[in-house]
Amino acid sequence: MRVRRTAAALTLAVAAVLGSTAAAPEAAPLEHFPTGTVTAADGRTVLADPSGRALQLRGFNVDKYDETTENDVRSIAAHGFTLIRVAVSWARLEPARDVYDRGETARLRRLLDWAGKYGLLAVIDFHQDVYGPKFGGGDRGIPLWATRDDGLPFTPDPHDWFAGYYQPAVQAAFRHLYDDPDLRRWQSDFYTRIARELRGHRALLGYDLFNEPFGPIDGDPGDPAVLAASAAELEQGRLAGMYRRLIASIRRADSRSWLFVEPTVLVGLGVPTRLPVFADPRAGAPRLGYAPHFYDTAVEAGQDWDPSDGFIEHYTAAVTAYPRAGRLPLLVGEWGPPDSRTPGNTLLVRRQVAAMTGFATAWTMWYWCRGSGGYCALGPDGRPAPGDGPAFGPYAAALAGLPGTEDYQDGVYRLTFTTGRPGWTEVVLPAGGHPARVSVDGARASAVVIEQPGPDRFGLAWILLPRTAPGTHVTVTVS
Repeated sequence: MRVRRTAAALTLAVAAVLGSTAAAPEAAPLEHFPTGTVTAADGRTVLADPSGRALQLRGFNVDKYDETTENDVRSIAAHGFTLIRVAVSWARLEPARDVYDRGETARLRRLLDWAGKYGLLAVIDFHQDVYGPKFGGGDRGIPLWATRDDGLPFTPDPHDWFAGYYQPAVQAAFRHLYDDPDLRRWQSDFYTRIARELRGHRALLGYDLFNEPFGPIDGDPGDPAVLAASAAELEQGRLAGMYRRLIASIRRADSRSWLFVEPTVLVGLGVPTRLPVFADPRAGAPRLGYAPHFYDTAVEAGQDWDPSDGFIEHYTAAVTAYPRAGRLPLLVGEWGPPDSRTPGNTLLVRRQVAAMTGFATAWTMWYWCRGSGGYCALGPDGRPAPGDGPAFGPYAAALAGLPGTEDYQDGVYRLTFTTGRPGWTEVVLPAGGHPARVSVDGARASAVVIEQPGPDRFGLAWILLPRTAPGTHVTVTVS
């Protein structure tokens, strides 16, 4: 049976199938807080809602530059996304030791309120670039009062900001942050304070504990072997210790949120993480996840992507073993080229979206803004930037079963999954698209309900298979 109705008229359609007590799907905004995980047939761990439906969360990074407005958050939701990653700064939230900026905290809560209003979940990203303000990072990162550089030199490179990590002063600052007992305690206090401020917020998914961690390098940073050895030593030692402290710090105030650990950026070079598997002190099942970034070094340096460089394959191999060993859901916290308009980078976006479907349960693209380049996902007209279209394509936000594959080619979307307990499968249809048609193979759909997309708003397709035996392989096609 195929039914096409608005969300307001769904109850009659569903009652005819399941009886008068059946719950109809709700109209957007979508809102799915994961309370656990399920394991897909290929072994990956996927976030799941209380009924056991596998969730796929997608969205964008926001607010590193304080420009995010309520209209931005509304627009992200209107395009069918369910997640934002919010970059926050220790230096701004605690500008002096034990002195918290009430205005900055209120601004953060206001952003979460907007997210909750429009049905988005938010990951709070404790952000740093080249440590903090002492080294040219504006007021972002670790505050001046928590920066110890031993008086060593720092010479910025205006053409390569990342090279600042290799400067002696920055190396010293990271070493002190990891090693000094008072800095450890102050950082832990800060995390506990923020967790106490935000705990229980309906939009709060959790925390990305430390953006793009870095540390001391013993030897020539231009030698890949030296970088790999230093990263392994950091992840197994100082960084692992930091993550254990920060997990405990947040858990002192918040047992509900998900906590995500990041590897070093060398994962982008195909270097697998050497992080250990962490314990979660919360009562009940752990809520820990893994949050690598997905950047090609050559593309970051301004080159157009070369599909023959093996980047997608090497990265995929590098990021999959650790979360499977630890049974961790994988969130790609940042990804996307500086300019998606060039031919290679346009292909890169499509290949990245396809690859993440196979290993990630969530992703947040960098970055939600309007512009003619510079990572902006929207053009000046507010439409998806040329080349970024695949990021705005259809996807399964919730599956009544275990995920299989997703593919979107030439206006046709195909989803495969293996059925579990009866429930609604929800497919997001991109804003501005043409009217959608849905077909189901492998099982008889008791109801297919389509909320068609509008020019500036996503649509939804709900599929119900209540009489299908668990373990049935199903293909859904949307055209």
